[in-house]
Amino acid sequence: MSSPDTGATTDSTKANSSSSATSSASTSSDPSREIAVGDSGSALIDAHGKTSIADTVVAKIAGIAAREIDGVHDLGGAASRMVGRVREVIPGTTQNLTQGVSVEVGEKQAAVDLGLVAEYGVAIHQLAQAVRENVIGAISGMTGLEVTEVNIMVHDVHFADEDDDNDDSDRSEPRVQ
Repeated sequence: MSSPDTGATTDSTKANSSSSATSSASTSSDPSREIAVGDSGSALIDAHGKTSIADTVVAKIAGIAAREIDGVHDLGGAASRMVGRVREVIPGTTQNLTQGVSVEVGEKQAAVDLGLVAEYGVAIHQLAQAVRENVIGAISGMTGLEVTEVNIMVHDVHFADEDDDNDDSDRSEPRVQ
């Protein structure tokens, strides 16, 4: 008969430890102000309401975090980069931070797809890992969302002299006089 009591004690011990985990996550000693911590450890729901984070917010965070990594020349495929160049010429517009980024955001989780152009000479597998880690850290740290995946598509490799070739064509002497 002692084994059923042991099971009940274990269950109540688990309930108490789970309750203490919730209260340790509270921001004050007032129990009415405790933060409800979900399975992912997210603090997006509390006693006073729910915080929703728009897809564009997560996409901007991911875009900025990806651009912070050395070896990333640009984000997006050829078409989105062309549109980005046109936008840069128009006065009063800013850089599109979500270019090359698509996200899916749920209540507790986010998934990210990135398209990028790598600098020539950079180890692409190491670049992808560095981008992935930076994006996950930035999104998790700023939003509290669990990032389930960061898929990276490398669209192109940029050569440093590609920009120089375009500039040199304007400075070179004409071929015919």
